[in-house]
Amino acid sequence: MSYIAVIGAGSWGTTLASVLAKKGFDVVIWAREPEIVRLINSERENSIYLPSIKLPESLSCTDDIFEAIKKARFIVNAVPTQYIRNIFTPIKNLLQSDSIVVSASKGIEKVTLKTPSMILKEILDRNVNVLSGPTFAIEVAQEKPSAVTISGFEKKERLLLQEIFNTSYFRVYEHDDPIGAEIGGAIKNVIAIASGICDALELGNNARAALITRGLHEIMRLGKHLGAKEITFSGLSGLGDLFLTCTSNLSRNYTVGYKLGKGESIEHISSSMRSVAEGVETSLSTIQLSRKIGIEMPISLEVYRVIYEGKSPKDAAYDLMNRALKPEFY
Repeated sequence: MSYIAVIGAGSWGTTLASVLAKKGFDVVIWAREPEIVRLINSERENSIYLPSIKLPESLSCTDDIFEAIKKARFIVNAVPTQYIRNIFTPIKNLLQSDSIVVSASKGIEKVTLKTPSMILKEILDRNVNVLSGPTFAIEVAQEKPSAVTISGFEKKERLLLQEIFNTSYFRVYEHDDPIGAEIGGAIKNVIAIASGICDALELGNNARAALITRGLHEIMRLGKHLGAKEITFSGLSGLGDLFLTCTSNLSRNYTVGYKLGKGESIEHISSSMRSVAEGVETSLSTIQLSRKIGIEMPISLEVYRVIYEGKSPKDAAYDLMNRALKPEFY
């Protein structure tokens, strides 16, 4: 009953596996890279994605995904969004019928324009819960106080997962709006890139505050159109996650934006980063989705233009400030 498989050994997957193993659960983490498997099993550390953090002796790691999931009662997805389909499709028939799936990934898949839980539900033919909130992996791994939310359609599963993940330093809430949680978690990365650009251009605190506020408005507009609840965006997976990601250089997406604002190319930035900055791919998916359903998202559009069309960050900022005047709420 307590066997948990965490799929994905990046910084967040490793952190969640560590949190759960420290609670006494039987946890295995799947990593694609044999070197990470060796580091976790032999050195008790994932120095590639989570350096200087000692991992529990009870945590095991494997590069055999079939071995990882064959007896798992709980499966935690921590795979970057664009890779979920390729990784989970081969194992879709191997899950136990009563296995509970939790997704901790943030993003929107290109082409299909689906969120992680939507992708997993399509593949695995079962409801998927969402874990989201304002968390930097390193701070959770250091046992600094953090709060997240578990969101899903079945209350019994949410309450069970709430108890499983909750610790004295990792507080877990629950609610019933996974779509809202995922839209907030995905698009905040796009707004964080804009925030990094804003700071790199030295546009000031007023500009950043306005950017975050109007970014939240974009997220809410899209989310509500997709069936999310408005109140979700005032919570941990909405405003909380947005504020954190837009205001710290610990954020990979903010860092991407800052470097773009300083004149670096997206190709150079991406090649220099070991971990995935989800906002780069999500900016493309967001604009595809907003155009498909007819939702205006001006900040996200300018981020897309800077990344994919080579637009000058200064020109993007100028164009945002000189759009046609309109009511604040529409």
